[in-house]
Amino acid sequence: MEGACTSPCLITPRKTDFNNSARKIKDNAADWHNFMLKWETFNDAGFSIVNKIVNIKLSNQRESQAKLEGEDTSSNHGKANFQYNKELEECCTELLNIHDKMIKLVLKMEKLCATTKGIYDLETYQYGETGREMPLFHTWPTKYFYENSVQLSEMYKKELQLKSLIVQEIAHTSSCDLMMVQLSAWLYQPYIEEKARLLIESMLLETGHRFL
Repeated sequence: MEGACTSPCLITPRKTDFNNSARKIKDNAADWHNFMLKWETFNDAGFSIVNKIVNIKLSNQRESQAKLEGEDTSSNHGKANFQYNKELEECCTELLNIHDKMIKLVLKMEKLCATTKGIYDLETYQYGETGREMPLFHTWPTKYFYENSVQLSEMYKKELQLKSLIVQEIAHTSSCDLMMVQLSAWLYQPYIEEKARLLIESMLLETGHRFL
C-alpha cells in the first residue's frame, strides 16, 4: 500500500506522557517523605512500649529473686504479679499493633518502587538505556529516582525484619543484657542508614518540593 510504513516506526511520546511521569515521580517523592515521618512516629511509639515491657520484666525478675531470698513474704505478691502479667500482655498487644502498621508502611514503600520502576522501564523501552534527552525535572535521569527508591525500600525492609524479630522475642527474653540489646536495636535502627534522609531530601529538591 502506498504510504505504508515498511520499516519499524518510532513512537513519539506525547507530552501528556511526560507530564504524567513527572507528576507520579513528584508524588512519590512526597510520599517517601511522609512515609519516613510516619515510620519515625511508629518507631518512637514502639520504643516506648518495648521500654515498658523491659521494665515490667525486670521488675518481675526482681520480685522473683526477692521471693527466693525470703525477703518478700507479702500475701499481695500473687496479686501484684497477676497485674504485671496483665500489663505485659497489654503492652505486647500494643507492640503488635505498631508492628502491623510498620508492615503496611513497608508494603506502601514497595509500591512506590514498583511505580517508579514502571516509569523507568517505559522510558527505557522508548529511548533505550540512555533514557530521555530532557530530564523530567532538573538534572536527574529517571533511573536515579528508581535506584534511590530501591535503596530506601531495602533499608526499611531489613529494619522491619529486625523489628519483627524483636516483637517475637522481647516478651520471652529473660536475659537482662539481651533485653537491653533489643531495646537499643529498636531505638537506633541499624539498617536505616544516615543517608536515607539525604536520599529523600535529594528527591524532594530535584522534584521541586524543596528549594535551595
